Order: sequence, then structure tokens, then C-alpha cells
Amino acid sequence: MSLPETFLALWIASLSAGPAIADELPKPTAPFRGKIADTREQSVAAFPTPPQAPKGAPNVVLILLDDVGFAASATFGGPASTPQLDRLAADGLRYNQFHTTAICSPTRAALLTGRNHHQTGFGNLADVATGYPAYNSVWPKETASIAQILRLNGYSTAAFGKWHNTPSWEITPAGPFDRWPTGLGFEYYYGFMFGETSQWEPQLYRNTVAVEPLKKPEQGYHLTTDLVDDAIHWLHQHDAVASEKPFFLYFAPGATHAPLHVPKDWIAKYEGKFGQGWDKLREESFRRQKALGVVPANAELTPRPDGLPAWDSLSAEQKKLYARQMEVYAAFLSHTDDEIGRLLKSIRDAGKAENTLVLYVVGDNGGSAEGGLTGSESNFATLQGAKDDVPEMLSHLSDLGSPLYDNHYAAGWSWATTAPFPWMKQVASHFGGTRNPLVVSWTGHVQKPESVRAQFSHVNDIAPTIYEAAGIGFPEKVDGVAQTPLEGKSLVASFADPTVKSQHTTQYFEIFGNRAIYKDGWVAGARRYAPWELFSDITKVFRGGFEGDRWELYNVADDFSEAHDLAGKLPEKLQELKGEFDKEARRNGVYPLVPIPAPAATPSPVVGKTHFAYLSGVERLPAYAIPEVGARSHRLTADVDTSNGSAEGVIVARGGRYGGYSLFVKDGKLVYESNTFGKVHETLASSRPLPKGKSHIAFEFDVDRSLTESAKGSLSPALVSKSRPGTATLSIDGVEVARAHFSQFGSFGSSITEPFDLGKDSGSPVSNAYESPFAFTGNVEKVEIDLK
Repeated sequence: MSLPETFLALWIASLSAGPAIADELPKPTAPFRGKIADTREQSVAAFPTPPQAPKGAPNVVLILLDDVGFAASATFGGPASTPQLDRLAADGLRYNQFHTTAICSPTRAALLTGRNHHQTGFGNLADVATGYPAYNSVWPKETASIAQILRLNGYSTAAFGKWHNTPSWEITPAGPFDRWPTGLGFEYYYGFMFGETSQWEPQLYRNTVAVEPLKKPEQGYHLTTDLVDDAIHWLHQHDAVASEKPFFLYFAPGATHAPLHVPKDWIAKYEGKFGQGWDKLREESFRRQKALGVVPANAELTPRPDGLPAWDSLSAEQKKLYARQMEVYAAFLSHTDDEIGRLLKSIRDAGKAENTLVLYVVGDNGGSAEGGLTGSESNFATLQGAKDDVPEMLSHLSDLGSPLYDNHYAAGWSWATTAPFPWMKQVASHFGGTRNPLVVSWTGHVQKPESVRAQFSHVNDIAPTIYEAAGIGFPEKVDGVAQTPLEGKSLVASFADPTVKSQHTTQYFEIFGNRAIYKDGWVAGARRYAPWELFSDITKVFRGGFEGDRWELYNVADDFSEAHDLAGKLPEKLQELKGEFDKEARRNGVYPLVPIPAPAATPSPVVGKTHFAYLSGVERLPAYAIPEVGARSHRLTADVDTSNGSAEGVIVARGGRYGGYSLFVKDGKLVYESNTFGKVHETLASSRPLPKGKSHIAFEFDVDRSLTESAKGSLSPALVSKSRPGTATLSIDGVEVARAHFSQFGSFGSSITEPFDLGKDSGSPVSNAYESPFAFTGNVEKVEIDLK
């Protein structure tokens, strides 16, 4: 062993001994170090000393991408060029047996706490919380975050990008804010709070205040670029006054979650690259994976799941559309890689690379099949009964990736980008849903850079890894609350020793009833549905009959890709592992499985109310904080004052480009517009100008009660419940100025992530008649909504 390697081994050995357990955080106030006497001359002043990080504690950059399969990035054999990730891996390590939970919020909760996702209240997505401790999305005080513990040990902390770990009913201007990023240990936050947002017109927050992007898409705005700019600015501000203080920077962009939005020049780089289709792409990626050594030589490529069409079975039109979808996705990942490279370069340029630990988790789950078999299904529109067919999408081919389209990709690509594993996002029973790349870089602290580490590991291992690398003990109490022990195991020993045995020997997985158990090289799992069915046939997800689920068994110590199901050959081993799953499920609060729909209503500021009043200045209220008027008779009134001159602009708006409603004044005329999924725009326009001075405006919608059963049959049940035809009227000061029949009112699609505003339309515009924010030039004094 060389001298540098000897020092490295000794350093690792000292860390592996583990720091002592801290009793409690925050630490008690230190005794006064000065002297107090009767006079100033005899006394010695001394200020309290703030928490100090251990000497030599590294800066920590934790990066988490969204919806990236194991075989998407070139660094792990995929088709998307990722030179910045390549560079990081060349100076560090690639882990090829690292696991997530198979979906967004749960992975993030486990990542940021070091516990299992059910222990943190995130047994499923924050958006579908239900009234059980493991599923309520209420982050418990017993599971303090990495940021909390590092901050109380002398670190500066900041988070950028997607959060998705706050109860939806608390994401309002009134909070409470203790489960927002800044209430969970991050001293600064800039990003978006829900599961997705437009990359061109995002709904952003700075700390706890809603803010708007400083530029428009046509001016070159893109969310990932903005997040990197803000992170670099934070780093520069930090170093200007506290360069000696270590920082913890959590960077989680919305990329590459749908909508797949990316600049056109990046898409152009991939033009014509995916005409071979998903079957051949998967084979190509598998060959590259073996050449790179990120899969073992004896690994096998698993077959296409039933229900996914073969590429050769598709029509020419389908191939043209789907190939373009993948061009956009690959461009999105490459663009993201380039922007993250810019963030890491700023750290190098500041001379801090030598003592910065970078942990880069390439995806919070496998590739997403939530676009459905054609790529037309989006999270909100499809749930309400709307999706595009192939001819419609082809007519928008040039719009893919732009602000004008809420695009995804066909499920076949999610399978292709999870090679060599079966299945993808949501499928917690198989590695295609839970296996993601991890790259670790810490210059001078890893042995044999560029090599692959094959220890079984999990996203809950990140927290203990950071604590050990920083020399920080895990506290028994935080803010007086006893802490749930860490579930994860530190990876630090593997930094120096490629052959060290994994300390993580048992791990359960469960999302929406898809479930598995890993123990000592074996995996047993049960899959309940195909993920592309989530939005097209959600009843399959929520059905019962768990006792009839078919379990599979794999010896993954020898079968890397889960290619050989041994359940029929080894029934006793399968029963043993099913028993292990049950034990872990009970210990972690997994039961009841799939507790959706909830037996009790989710907490909400609008439940039970029929009258709502909003005064001047109200803005950026999320869908969860406002009344649902779709498919329901209601009355909306607005008191406005245009005494300062002729008025223009939005009086009240909900939603955005892909669905919503807006009451506005254009060319002096009052207009009400209903936008259904960005496809159907129906308007009422006044026959006379809005008068100068004070006006009382009323919009009234009466549901058409004569909707026949045959008419209902032409619509999905979800669409009937969210959208109905009816008569709409518009009046000014009690005089009717417009009347029309709306064929479909409601199903506002993106309004679930876009806001409700008075006096403007923030985010993307509801109407094509104006550009956001189209602020009202008069004064909106009050808006009221009454549900009938």
C-alpha cells in the first residue's frame, strides 16, 4: 500500500469508528467565558460562541434529479449525453446498487431524514395524503432532517428546486410554515412546493413568500437555469461573509419530471437519434452498461413487460411522434447536466472543491410511465377524462418542449431507460422502479476514482453518510423531542474499500401496494398494476384483494437484473421473505396498504364552506385553498373601481395555459373565459364597455340539470364529476350584459398547480387574449364566490 493510500485508510478507519452519539440539539448555552465583577474595569466581556462544525468538516452538496431511469444518462450507459456527470464520476465513485422508494415525495423524505418513508409520514405522495400516521404527509418532529442537524452543528444550509414534502393544505400564505423547508432546517429556500411545475412559467417561492420569475420564456428564462443562478448567488453571498463556515446545499430541480420543457437548441442535438425505437435503444444501452462496468458481466437484459407494444408494431405516425418525445426527454436531461455542471464549476472556481462532498442521486425513481402508452396522459388532465390522440399530438410536434405544450413521453421510453431491469416508476416491487444511479465525489477522500461500488444501499443511507463524513454525532433529541433512530447505514467505509460488505442487509419497499423485501441478497416482490394504468384506470391501483397478489422471488446476489423468478422452485424461501416483509411493514407502519381514498377528508381551508370573500391584493392561492367551482352552480362577484381612467387587465383568474378561468377587461369590454385543458376556450363578452368608476360585476353559472344519461355516457365518470355544461351569465351593476351556454365548465387541469389571483394572472395565462400577468389598471376591491 502506498503512503497516500495508507493515510487514506487510516482516515477512513477513524471515521468508521463513528462519532459519539450527541445527547441533544440544540446544544445547551455554553457557560459565560468572561468575568463579571462590580465594575467594568474589573470585568471581562465575552460573547456566546455559536455552534461550530467539527474541524475539517466538508461542505456537502446533495443533488437529486426527478424521474430518471437507471439507463437514461450516458454515465450509466444511457442515450442522454451527461459530460458533467461523467466528470464527477471520473473524480469519484459510481454506485450501481443504490435504491430509492419508486416515487417522488417518499424518496425525498427518506433522503432528507435517513429513515424509511413511512416513518416520516410519506408512505405515498404528499398530494394523496390520508389520515394514518404513515400516510398523512405531516413530517414528524421525531425525524429531524439533515438540514436541521447540520445547522445546529454549525453549518449554513440552503435548498433549491422541488420540495414536495409539505402537507398540501399548509401551502398557503397563512402557513403554518414549520413543515416548509425553512421550518425544517434550511435557512434559505428557492423553488416550487408541489410535485411539478412548468419549467417556463413556474410557481416559485423564496423562503415562504410566493415570487415570480424575473424573465419570460421568450427572454431566455428556464427554471433549471434560474435555480442554478440562485444557488450560485447564495454561495457567493455565503462566502463573502462566512467562507470558513461549511455549507449544506440541497439541489433538486424539477428536471426531468413532466412537463418535459427544454430549449429548442438542446432538442436539436438529438434530432433523428431515436428512430430505432425503445426495444433497440434498450439493447444498445445494455451493451454500453457492460462496457462501462455499471452492470456485471453476467447480467441479463429482461424482456418487455406485457402491455407495452413492440416498436416494430407501431405505425409510421406513432414512431414519428414517439421518437420526437424521446428527443425532447434526452435534451432535457442533457440540459440539466450542463446546468448542474455550472453549479459545481462555481464551487471549483471558489477553491472549495477539495473539501466538498458531492452526493448526486440520478433520479428519485425509475423512468416515468405516467405519460401512458402514447405519452398523452398528464397527471391532472387524464384523471379528469381528457387526453390527446396521436394525430392531435402530431399536429403539435414542433410545440413539444415549449411553453405551449404540457408534454410527456410514451411509456415504452420509461422502460427503455431503466435497462436492464423490468418495470419503472411506481413499481416498488422491482428494481426498475427503485434502482437509481448514485455518484459520490470527494476529492482526495476516495480510493480508486472512476470505479464502481456494488454495495447494496438505499436513499436513507445518505444522511448517516453525511453525518459520519462531517464527524457529527446523531442526536438522541432535537428541540426536546426524542428522535426515531436512523434506518440507513453510512457508505463512508466503501469510499476507500471497494470490497467492504454492505451494512444495509434488509430493506422493504412499498408504494401504492406494489411491494418488496430485500434481505441478504434475496428479493421477494408483488406487483399489482402497470404504472401506465395509474391515470387511465385508477381503479386497478385502489382495488383490494392483497391476499391474492402473486409474489416473485429473485436471488439478486447472482441475478443482477431480476431476470429469473424462483418463486415456483423455492416456495419456502419465498414464504420466509414474505414473513420478513410483514415484520418490516408492521415495524414501519406500512399497513393499511393503499389507504386511498381516505376514510376521512383531508384537512382543507375550504371544506364545509359555501361563501368565500377575497379582498384587494390576494394572490397566488393554490388550488387546495380555494373553492372548487367545476361542475357546480355558483356565483362570482367582483367590486372594482376604475375611477383613475379606462381599465384593462385581469380582475380574477384561476389556473393557467392548460386550464382555468379568467374574468378580465380587454379593449374596454368585460370578458369571462373558461379554459378546459387548453383545448376548449368558451367566452362571455359584454355588449358595452365597463363604465368608469365603481362597478359591481357578477358571473353566474347554472349547471345544466337536463344532462341526459346518454350524454353522460359519452364522458368519463371523472369528467362528469369535474365538468358539466350549463348557462353562464355576466352582469354589471345588476344589468345582464352577456349570456351563453358553456358546453363544458370545469376540469381546469393545470389549475391544480397554477394559482388563484386578484388583479392579475400570475404564472401562465388562462386566456390567449393576453399575456401574463396582464395586471388590472383599476382597483379590485373585493371578489366573492358563493357555491349553490
